[in-house]
Amino acid sequence: MIRYFKIALIVLVGLQGLFYFISNAVNWEYAQMAVGAVLAQADSPAYPNPVIPAITSPLLIKLALIGIMTGELLVGLLCFKGAFDMWKQASGDAGAFNASKTWAIAGCCTALIVWFGIFQVFGAALFQMWQGQVGVGSFEGAFMYLAASALIMIFVNQKDD
Repeated sequence: MIRYFKIALIVLVGLQGLFYFISNAVNWEYAQMAVGAVLAQADSPAYPNPVIPAITSPLLIKLALIGIMTGELLVGLLCFKGAFDMWKQASGDAGAFNASKTWAIAGCCTALIVWFGIFQVFGAALFQMWQGQVGVGSFEGAFMYLAASALIMIFVNQKDD
């Protein structure tokens, strides 16, 4: 039974990535404004002296958003591939099931790269997004997504008997 719970959790991580990709796509203009506000460091009252200059180029803002969305889409695709592989081996022997987790783990690791690497390291630490009204919601949300993805990855990666 635990194998099926692991599969379900991987599907949920994949859906999270896919839902955020779709949400950004259907809210393209707002997503650009949100990313642009963070990159421009438009609202940084606590630390008014930025580490790097503000980025206001529309091209660079679009590229940053495309990078975020690509990561979110990859989370979905990798997790779905992983869940499918795990599903095929769910009733098999432990070795085959453990080996089937590769893409699921890759999907969770990609989630960590997106929501820890992009949002926490670059967005929060470098661009100080936690200071701005637009950025703080993304910063706090990203922590919830990376924490859940990390816990699920640890749980799924545990060897099955």
